[in-house]
Amino acid sequence: MRRLTPQLSRRRFGQGLGASLALPPLPRAARAHDDPHVVIVRMSRFAFVPATVEIRPGDEVIWVNDDLVPHTATAREGDWETDTLEAGASGRIAFADRGTFAYVCAFHPHMTGTVAVRSG
Repeated sequence: MRRLTPQLSRRRFGQGLGASLALPPLPRAARAHDDPHVVIVRMSRFAFVPATVEIRPGDEVIWVNDDLVPHTATAREGDWETDTLEAGASGRIAFADRGTFAYVCAFHPHMTGTVAVRSG
């Protein structure tokens, strides 16, 4: 009998293929965005980490203050803000509309970030 590889014969290949086709199909894995999800942005060392996040409409961003001083996440357009987040505190914002939203810490204007809300 002719071998496909030194260790795999046609018969063994056929047996393995038949066994795999006889298995019941696995349940479909859920896509990452089937339901709204949450993205974490840390306020650490006077920076937003990560500085840019990309989400879908309906998703939420949670800002967590890891610094010892208070921070905010405040939209440059003034549409939203987390209020003041003391050390260890967190704040969340849900984004319904598509677009790119730049934000800043009201206390430390050198701290900047962007939330990009995209579809698909």
